[in-house]
Amino acid sequence: MAKRTKIKSLLSGSLIGETVTVMGWVRTFRNNQFIALNDGSSLGNLQIVVDFEKEDAQKLKRLTTSAAISATGKLVASQGKGQSVELICETLEILGDSDAEKYPLQPKKHSLEFLREIAHLRFRTNTFSAVFRIRHHLAIAIHQFFHEKGFYYIHSPIITGSDAEGAGEMFKVTTLPLEGAPKDDQGNINFKKDFFGKATNLTVSGQLEAELAALAFSEVYTFGPTFRAENSNTSRHLAEFWMIEPEVAFADLVDNMDLAEGLLKYTIKHVVENCTEELDFLENRLLEEEKQKPQHERSEMPLKEKLMFCLENDFQRLTYTEAIDILKNSTPNKKGKFQYPIEAWGADLQSEHERYLVEKHFKKPVILTDYPKQIKAFYMRLNDDNNTVRAMDILFPGIGEIVGGSQREERLSVLESRMEEMYIPLEEMQWFLDTRRFGTCPHAGFGLGFERLVLFVTGMTNIRDVIPFPRFPGSAEF
Repeated sequence: MAKRTKIKSLLSGSLIGETVTVMGWVRTFRNNQFIALNDGSSLGNLQIVVDFEKEDAQKLKRLTTSAAISATGKLVASQGKGQSVELICETLEILGDSDAEKYPLQPKKHSLEFLREIAHLRFRTNTFSAVFRIRHHLAIAIHQFFHEKGFYYIHSPIITGSDAEGAGEMFKVTTLPLEGAPKDDQGNINFKKDFFGKATNLTVSGQLEAELAALAFSEVYTFGPTFRAENSNTSRHLAEFWMIEPEVAFADLVDNMDLAEGLLKYTIKHVVENCTEELDFLENRLLEEEKQKPQHERSEMPLKEKLMFCLENDFQRLTYTEAIDILKNSTPNKKGKFQYPIEAWGADLQSEHERYLVEKHFKKPVILTDYPKQIKAFYMRLNDDNNTVRAMDILFPGIGEIVGGSQREERLSVLESRMEEMYIPLEEMQWFLDTRRFGTCPHAGFGLGFERLVLFVTGMTNIRDVIPFPRFPGSAEF
């Protein structure tokens, strides 16, 4: 097969006058002469000019939307509107036909709802082409950020014998038969007969394993899939999603906040600098979409302005207690506009409260700290008031919580007490408690939901649209 040149390289104009071969998929074919070709390297299409008088008529009939072709010819400056260069085709080959009658993606605008129904084909649209290229750049930026800071990348296990934090329902992993599973003397399923000799599940977090590594390497991070078997059929939840979880030894809550803010700004800046074409496309798409919405439902800022808003502002830091006072005295709370009214200290903040603080009150990203211990996980360090923990959540416009973390409880006796309070079985967690027995030290970490970050940076509104193969209740296609 001839060596192909990527369309992205050709659109730069640096190869004008040269004979090149391109391969890709037909977006449109008009006037029996002009092919708009895309190969996935760019949002932009390359126009290929075919001499229909010389080309085989039957071959031209096969130039339907999504047909795969190879074209060789000279790249020239375009005389027409809409493109700077075009390829004057000398040889044309059909690599793969596409039945125009059956192909569901025609050259017109499709709704996101429709595209979710044919999610296996949505990569071929401009919207998802832009979204998933940005997702790629965000992943690269995350690894670059930690690498530059001297962190080590740790692969935490996908199959685990612990539930990390009681963070939600788990998917069980077993080789036992669904019917007639072996039972013990008490009539319970005997997991000693299972593959791993104990009950196991898909991980909900890599944090606990990352802590083990941090207390040897000082600075580590995990970046991998996590699973929650929660029946949350919403635009903000997935059953399978990716998490970034750094853990840092000899660090406190302030260090943790600084690291998280630095990571978010670094990754957003990377996309702003490297994904101009994609951001322009998505911003224009959003502006068109919002024209159909009532004024009060429209975003306060266009996409790129929203990203710069996060880059140019220091994140506002305040305690949970201060936030509760603000929310209690807010106009929406006093007028009964909140779906979940704030009545007293100890309330678990909802997305509407988080967004009010960010978008209305402070008008900048917010970091909340020192939450009531009752609504946070066992491993968060207990404050001296014995009532709050050194937790932190970062809240973003349009998203709400995007990061959750804490200084970890390094004191063995306190950690054991908290585990007993929260019914975490100590006997199953001895491996974790060893980190507090043998050279414990202050340490901290957080979790960043990757899809939440992609959602924010792309301006998409449904989390199922920012992961290539969404898993949610009732759906595990392809």
